[in-house]
Amino acid sequence: MNAVASNEFKILFTGPMGAGKTTAISAISDHEAVSTDVINTDLAQCNKELTTAALDYGQILLPDNSCVRLYGTPGQERFRFMWPILLNNAAGVIVLLNGEHPELLEHLEHYVDAFGAGKVPMVVGVGRLPPEDLSRLETLAMRLEERGIALPIFDADVRQQDDVLLLVDALLCQIEADDCRSLEA
Repeated sequence: MNAVASNEFKILFTGPMGAGKTTAISAISDHEAVSTDVINTDLAQCNKELTTAALDYGQILLPDNSCVRLYGTPGQERFRFMWPILLNNAAGVIVLLNGEHPELLEHLEHYVDAFGAGKVPMVVGVGRLPPEDLSRLETLAMRLEERGIALPIFDADVRQQDDVLLLVDALLCQIEADDCRSLEA
C-alpha cells in the first residue's frame, strides 16, 4: 500500500483549471479546507476569479478512525512542478474534468498519463455534463480502453458532498483491492 501511515491515506485530486478540485475538497473536508488560491491571470484558459497556485488541503475521518488526507493539485501547466511533489506517497488519484470543455478527451488523456494510470489507483469524475449528454462518459471510457486503460468514470457534481464521497469510496475500494492483490503475490 502506498499510504502515508497505516491509518492514513493520501488522496490526490487533479485535473485542469476550473474542473472543481478546490470545490470537491471543500465539499467533503471535515475541517475548513486550506487553499492557496491567487488571482487568475489566465482568463483565456478558464474564466474564473481565483486559481490554485500550490495546493489545496482537507481531510476526512472515516468510521474506523482512519484519516483520509485530501490534496488538490494546481491545474495550470505553469504550476506542473507541484504535481510530482503532491503525488509522492499518494494512495490514489481522483481526476476531475469539466464535461463542457471542448478539449475534454485531451484533458482526460493528459491527466491520466501525467498521474500514472495503472501505477496508482485512479478514478475519474466528470462535472458539468448536461443530463442529455451522459454518453460522453462512454466516449471517455472507450478512449481509455483503446489505450488498454480501464478506470471507473463517474458523472459528479463536485459541489455535492455525496457525489465527491462516491469518488472517494470508489478510489478506496480500488486501493483495498490493490492491497489484497499485493498480499497474494
